[in-house]
Amino acid sequence: MKIGKKEMTPLTSAEIGNLWATYIGNSMSEQVLSYFLQHVEDTEIKDVVQFSLELCQDFLKRVEKIYQTVNHPIPVGFTKDDVNLKAPRLFQDEFYLHYLRHAIRAGISVYGVAIHFVSRNDIQDFFVYTVEESMKLVVRIDNLLVNKGFYSPSPVIPIPKKVDFVKKKSYFRGFFGEIRPLHALEIAHLYENINSNCVGHALLYAFSQVAQSEKIRQFFTKGQELTTKAIETYSHYLTESHLKSPAILDPLVIPTKISPFSDKLMLFHEIDHFTIRVRDFANSLAVNGRHDLSASYLKIFTTICWFVQEGGNLLVENGWMERIPEAPTYK
Repeated sequence: MKIGKKEMTPLTSAEIGNLWATYIGNSMSEQVLSYFLQHVEDTEIKDVVQFSLELCQDFLKRVEKIYQTVNHPIPVGFTKDDVNLKAPRLFQDEFYLHYLRHAIRAGISVYGVAIHFVSRNDIQDFFVYTVEESMKLVVRIDNLLVNKGFYSPSPVIPIPKKVDFVKKKSYFRGFFGEIRPLHALEIAHLYENINSNCVGHALLYAFSQVAQSEKIRQFFTKGQELTTKAIETYSHYLTESHLKSPAILDPLVIPTKISPFSDKLMLFHEIDHFTIRVRDFANSLAVNGRHDLSASYLKIFTTICWFVQEGGNLLVENGWMERIPEAPTYK
């Protein structure tokens, strides 16, 4: 990564914020993947987990290098103190692929947006690199899911015989009168939202088994209830249109009481996971055209926002919330 005149300019708030978020997220993933690597048996899945871990560590080193050019303090994030590599297995091998697919997709949404916000050449190059490498990894994971028979594609719908145009305003109805079938993008987003929630539900189920704090365990249990409701709501729309829904992933969780992760890491992980769902809602609403779907998304969105706030309060209570860099104050 070459450093030129433009790279010596001060970091903007967008650059500081996106680098910080990237560092915190990847420091967490480094600990999670290090644990996964201790228990994966399938050699092909192990190679993907190993490569994902190395990519995480590569991203962390690149952010640190940029920080050094402006004497920015390195965030604490998550360290080896947040993982117990000797803890017994908590997930079956298949879960690692579903987890990685979801986690990398979430990372791409952060990195892709960051490219448009930053102006320093070295930081632009970094985020372009993160997107390119992450996309390659998603393709690799999807191919492996297909080869292993674990991949669940979005439902198949008929190819239209001709191009058509909407002729009635009833196209947007969802509660009363003539209600049209779901269109392709609505189906795609419903299906992917269920996939995301299935990964999240399995994680919450696993974390609720091993959390040390009763208060945090109750938080995870509440998260399971919210996620179950979301899965049921999204699946209802697909079922109404005679379309399949993804299978739950809870059977891939192995019963144990010994935690591989600190409560701090698990709590942050779930807050981050639910925050990603807020972004998913925005994407889903942007392509949606039915009033009933919009109402369902907004209802779940509101519930999740309150849940994320509750999780944030728990982080603060325990002294675990690392402060993101802020604007200056003048007194």
